[in-house]
Amino acid sequence: MSLQEAIQHVNERIVAACKRSGRNAEEVRVIAVTKYVSSAKTRAVLDAGIQHLGENRPGVAVPKWEELGGRGIWHFIGHLQSRKVKEIVGKFEYIHSLDRLSLALELDKRAAAAGVEVKTFLQVNVSGEASKQGVKPEEAEHFLREIRELSHLKVIGLMTMAPEVEDPELTRPVFQGLRELRDRLNASGAWKEPISELSMGMSGDFEVAVEEGATWVRLGTLLVGKGEET
Repeated sequence: MSLQEAIQHVNERIVAACKRSGRNAEEVRVIAVTKYVSSAKTRAVLDAGIQHLGENRPGVAVPKWEELGGRGIWHFIGHLQSRKVKEIVGKFEYIHSLDRLSLALELDKRAAAAGVEVKTFLQVNVSGEASKQGVKPEEAEHFLREIRELSHLKVIGLMTMAPEVEDPELTRPVFQGLRELRDRLNASGAWKEPISELSMGMSGDFEVAVEEGATWVRLGTLLVGKGEET
């Protein structure tokens, strides 16, 4: 399947999932997870019309960003070490893995120095798996209140990863749980303004995620043909 055919196939599946759940397909955006592919393949993704790129290794992503002349809108989608923040602020517009106070403080400091605002997703470990990063759902409100005065950090959404299972339907409670948590956090006023975005769903389960309210899906295998999403 060509890249254009893969994009069309994904878009058709998103439209169908939205129709099943009474949503508008324009609410759902695709992040092409390009972390395991070359600059040439990443350029092809951009040329094909997908502008949102997902990477998780600063040492690989930054040279790729430079080679591509800053084209595209870059999302950091993996665990982010605080010491690596200075390498990506100003290049990555979105961080999907905010999960601790020290990272929030470092992001805010580096963003202030660069004169930018960093859009972040609070990563939540809804499934409770020990192998997953993220705050516990019951800790999310306290965390948001703890960082709400950081002026260069903007929490726009929540992110989670579901367990890897053969039947995508088994991931539904995780995605439903993240959506319900977002709604509770908005009702509590934990953040300075309403949180609207949900980053959830990968190649094996994105249709269920869309049915449960995903606004961003992170797709690697289906689009670029190899590699695993983080």
